[in-house]
Amino acid sequence: MKFNIERFNHFLIGFIPGLMLPPLFIWLYFNQYSPFETGFIESIKALYPSILLGKILLLSAFPNLALLFVFYKTDTFKLATGILSGGMPYLISSFFML
Repeated sequence: MKFNIERFNHFLIGFIPGLMLPPLFIWLYFNQYSPFETGFIESIKALYPSILLGKILLLSAFPNLALLFVFYKTDTFKLATGILSGGMPYLISSFFML
């Protein structure tokens, strides 16, 4: 049985993971490397006025870029456009916080 990725080539199928992947990556990053002993939301609140939050947001965009590369290589351009559009709010906000 051959897997056909072309049937998943829709904008919304890429947009939803594009929105959900950066917060999931930030959560995993804070669970592994956070110097704070508090929870996830408290860590975000502690980092909000600093430049470090912008850098963490920029770091969280890398999983989206990896998926974007994979989907462009498999010629599923609508799916890749959804991933890119879903990650755009995180990229824009990270540039304003730097």
